[in-house]
Amino acid sequence: MSVKYKDYYKLLGVSRTAEKEEISKAFKKLARKYHPDLNPDNADAEQKFKEINEAYEVLKDPEKRKMYDQFGSDWEHGQNFRPPPGYENAHFGGFGGAGGGDFSDFFETIFGGGGGFSGASFGGASGFGGQGFGGQSFGGAGFQQRPRKGTDSETTLQLTLEEAYKGGSKSITVQERATGPGGHPMVQSKTLDVNIPAGIKDGQKIRLAGQGSPGPNDGPRGDLYLKIRLAPHQYFKVEDNNVILDLDLTPWEAALGTRVKLPTLEGMIEMNIPAGIGSGKKLRVKGRGMGSGARKGDQFVRIMIQVPKGDSEEMTRLWQEMAAKSDFNPRPF
Repeated sequence: MSVKYKDYYKLLGVSRTAEKEEISKAFKKLARKYHPDLNPDNADAEQKFKEINEAYEVLKDPEKRKMYDQFGSDWEHGQNFRPPPGYENAHFGGFGGAGGGDFSDFFETIFGGGGGFSGASFGGASGFGGQGFGGQSFGGAGFQQRPRKGTDSETTLQLTLEEAYKGGSKSITVQERATGPGGHPMVQSKTLDVNIPAGIKDGQKIRLAGQGSPGPNDGPRGDLYLKIRLAPHQYFKVEDNNVILDLDLTPWEAALGTRVKLPTLEGMIEMNIPAGIGSGKKLRVKGRGMGSGARKGDQFVRIMIQVPKGDSEEMTRLWQEMAAKSDFNPRPF
C-alpha cells in the first residue's frame, strides 16, 4: 500500500520542535479561520478545516506524535512512502467521533480506521458533528473559549422638566439584540423600571447594570446607559442648575407694582412684583431649580414688559397724556 505523506507540522504552520502550547495556539487560530460555519459553501475551507483537525489529532497526543515523527525527514518533501510493517494494525480509535471517511488515507493507514472526524459548530449552529464552537470541545482539541462580558449599550431617555425635577420611578421600553430561532440575530423589546434621581439634568446618564448586550459564551451582560434629554417646556428654560421663567407685565403693572400667580416646577405660587420694576430684571424663587443638595438651583422670574398697541383714539390719547406729563428718561445719554 502506498499513500502520500502529509506534513502535519506544515499544515499547522509550526516547527517540528514546537511545544504543545504552540501547536494548540496555531490550531485554534486556523480553526477559527477555516471553520465551515464561517465559510458556508466553501469546499476549500471545509477541506482545510479537515486537514488541520487531522494534524492536530496527531500532534497534540505525545504517542501519536512520536509514532508520526518516526517516519523520518525523508518524507518531508511529499513523495509516496510505505509505512513500516505493523503500522497498518496499530489502532488508536476514538479520535472524537464515530464513522470514518473524514480522515485521509494517510491517517487511516498509519493510525488505523477507528477514528472519525470531529468537527465543531459556531454560535450554536450545526457543524461537523461536534459541539459548540464558543467554549465547547473543538475537534477533540479541548478548545475552551472563556465567557466574556457583553458590550455596554446607550440609548436616549427623554424626560419632561417636571419628571426630571421630581424624579421617581418610570417604566421604559428599550430594544435589545437577541438570538432568535436557528441562532439568527434579532431585535426584541423589553420593559424596565428606572429610578430617576430628582433634579437630574440634560446630558447626564443613568447606568443600569446588567441590562446591556449579552456576553459571548454565556458571559455576563454589559450595562445599559440612559442619556437624559429634557423635552422643551412651554414656560421654562434651563440654564445650568437654574430654571428661567419669563413673566409678561403691562406697563402699569410694572409701574404700580402688583401681585401675580406664576408656575414653578412644584406648582403655582403668588409673587409680589415691586413698583417701578424694569423689563429684564430678575426675581428669585429659591430652591426651585434643578440639581440636588447643596448644588440645587433656583427659579428666576425675568420681567418682560409688554406694551399694548394704541389701537383706539382713547388709548392713543392716554399714552400722549402720559408722555406729556412725565419727565422720565430711561436712556443715560
